[in-house]
Amino acid sequence: MLKFKKSPKYISPSILSANFADLQTDIKNVETAGADMLHIDVMDGHFVPNITIGPVVLNSIKNVTKLPLDTHLMITDPDKYAEAFIKAGSQYLTFHIEACKSPGALIEKIKNLGAKPGLSLRPGTHIKDIIPFLPEIDLVLVMTVEPGFGGQSFMADQVNKIKELDALRKTHGFKFLISVDGGINAETAKVCVEAGADILVAGSYVFGNNPASAIKNLRML
Repeated sequence: MLKFKKSPKYISPSILSANFADLQTDIKNVETAGADMLHIDVMDGHFVPNITIGPVVLNSIKNVTKLPLDTHLMITDPDKYAEAFIKAGSQYLTFHIEACKSPGALIEKIKNLGAKPGLSLRPGTHIKDIIPFLPEIDLVLVMTVEPGFGGQSFMADQVNKIKELDALRKTHGFKFLISVDGGINAETAKVCVEAGADILVAGSYVFGNNPASAIKNLRML
C-alpha cells in the first residue's frame, strides 16, 4: 500500500484514456514509465452519463500488472458492488458521497473486505459533507471536472477543496491521501501539488503523449 512521501506525488494514470483495444500494452507502458498505481473509473450510465467496465475487466487488469489498483466507483449503488470490485483486485475503493445512503457502513465494509476506503465528491458538493468520515478513510478524491468523461477542462475553483482538506489533515492528524482527478497536466498538476495533493490522476496527459515523458514531467513538479 502507498505511504506518504515528502516530495511529489504519486502518479496514477487513468485507464479511461488508454487504448482499450490493446489495454495490456498501455498498462505495461505506464508501469515501465514509473506510474505508482492505476486509476480505474467505473461508470454505470446512471450516476454519470457513461458506461465503462466491471469487475471482470478489472480482474483481467490485475493479472497483467503489479501496480496497486485504485478503483473509483461512479455508480448509483456502490454498496451493492463493493465486494465484487474488491475481490476482483481493488486495493483502494473510492465511492461518491452523493451516491451512498450510509457512508459509514460502506467504509467499514470496505475495510473488512481488506481494501482501503476512499470518498469522492462532485465539484458542486461541499467538503462539509465528508468531514464526519475523514478519520476513517484512506483517500479523498477531489474531482476537478464533472465526473463521467475523460478529456475535460480543469476547474480551477476546486483547488480550494484541496487546500481545505490539507488544512483539516494537518490540524487533526488525519492520514488520508488527497487525490485529484480531471484535466491534470503539467500546469494544473503544479497548482494541485502546491495546494496539498498527494496523488495525481492523469488520463489524456499520460496516454495521449509519451507516457514516460508525461510521468517524468509530473514527477519533477
